[in-house]
Amino acid sequence: MAPTTSSAAASCAGAYSSAQVYTGGMSASYNGHNWNAKWWPQGETPSAGGSGVWADQGACGGDGGTTTPPVQGSCDHPAWAAGTQYATGSVVKYAPNGQYYIATHDNPGYDPTISTWFWSPYSCTGGGTTTPPPSSGSFVVSEAQFNQMFPSRNSFYTYSGLVAALNAYPAFANTGSDTVKKQEAAAFLANVNHETGGLVYTTEIDKSGNYCDTSRSYGCPAGTYAYYGRGPIQLSWNFNYKSAGDALGINLLNNPSLVETDATVAWKTGLWYWNTQTGPGTMTGHNAMVGGSGFGETIRSINGYVECDRHNPAQVQSRINSYTNFAAILGVPTGSNLSC
Repeated sequence: MAPTTSSAAASCAGAYSSAQVYTGGMSASYNGHNWNAKWWPQGETPSAGGSGVWADQGACGGDGGTTTPPVQGSCDHPAWAAGTQYATGSVVKYAPNGQYYIATHDNPGYDPTISTWFWSPYSCTGGGTTTPPPSSGSFVVSEAQFNQMFPSRNSFYTYSGLVAALNAYPAFANTGSDTVKKQEAAAFLANVNHETGGLVYTTEIDKSGNYCDTSRSYGCPAGTYAYYGRGPIQLSWNFNYKSAGDALGINLLNNPSLVETDATVAWKTGLWYWNTQTGPGTMTGHNAMVGGSGFGETIRSINGYVECDRHNPAQVQSRINSYTNFAAILGVPTGSNLSC
């Protein structure tokens, strides 16, 4: 079932600018309509034709403000089920957060809160209204607290970039009690602090390493040495750029430099790893914190082979110290199981 358009024009989003870099999930108004980017448009002007990167959100009017999703039908839709094939236009209810999502591309049952290129939030009537994803003001870490955590950070790592990235993973720091939400935010930022030297480094220092796995069918189109570590969790290897880009709807395989030139993209890659990847561990960082397994399991998921099980206790302790400090700034206890 395709979404319908509300008869009343919504307020217009910010006007489209060819000078601005748009990534998946961002909105702009153009020729009297609001448009939503499904993935990185690569400079393409919003229109109903072209590559299909821009989704027409309907007519808009007024002098600014963000768009309000139009009412799109009843709430009588099946629950999302992992592994089920969904065609474009399918609407499902996602049980963990009670929200509805519409498939913007055919997919084999990807998680609607993770695969934002394949799914978009959907509003409905008849069984109650959906709860929108967290807004900028709902992040449990204030800008003042963020600045306190990272007093010497590189200006590239903006607070606004982090907040803008949250819409890619609405469950992050937004699951469980207020204490758990703040503990997860502190845990993520503590690991980020360790990986980047306090948000100082946007890339790894030695860029001469070859992170190109040529056995992959897609190869390394950006160059053999182009996939060095970038961003808050130092994304590296061509296959990780491919996986993160596919999940986020951004062509990172061909454009890995976006992770060091676009703050929101950089933060999104860090959140992608945190929310979807287990690394050498047995669970994601997100699941470790919301499931009560503790901060130590987040270390294992990020660098367990190198640091955990007494391989490098000093590095483990450094992460724990950051987490303890950040939890104190947010006014919450650390919880148990701090080490790995």
